[in-house]
Amino acid sequence: MPVNVEQLSTMISHAVAPAFLLAAIAALVSILINRLAGVTDRIRALNQIADDDATRAWLKADIARLKRREILLNQSLQLAIIGATGIAILLLFGFVVAFLGYRHEPGAGVLFIVSLCLLVGSLFRFLQDARMSLSEHDHHH
Repeated sequence: MPVNVEQLSTMISHAVAPAFLLAAIAALVSILINRLAGVTDRIRALNQIADDDATRAWLKADIARLKRREILLNQSLQLAIIGATGIAILLLFGFVVAFLGYRHEPGAGVLFIVSLCLLVGSLFRFLQDARMSLSEHDHHH
């Protein structure tokens, strides 16, 4: 079967937006990993405070809030990675289908919508963490 050059050319032009979205999600994942590492380090540091240390023991009360932030960031990270995987599958699917000479738009559209929904979920969890991180507790350390 001959390769449909026109269909491949169309797919290449349609791949630009998903490729940019994939790069944006990669940047988001990097930010989320850094924030998650910071929260985890803070939890570890607070756990090092002895219970009988009267001057600093009150800081340990923040551990529960930090663990909630850790959960939010982990959920955001997972949603972003699954969304990025969807974008990668979309690109792969699009090129394979275009190479075979078929229309890629219907399936690509569905995958793009699903990936965008996952990204919205990730950003929502990230927003929840950002709001929680700006609470009064973080200003005491």
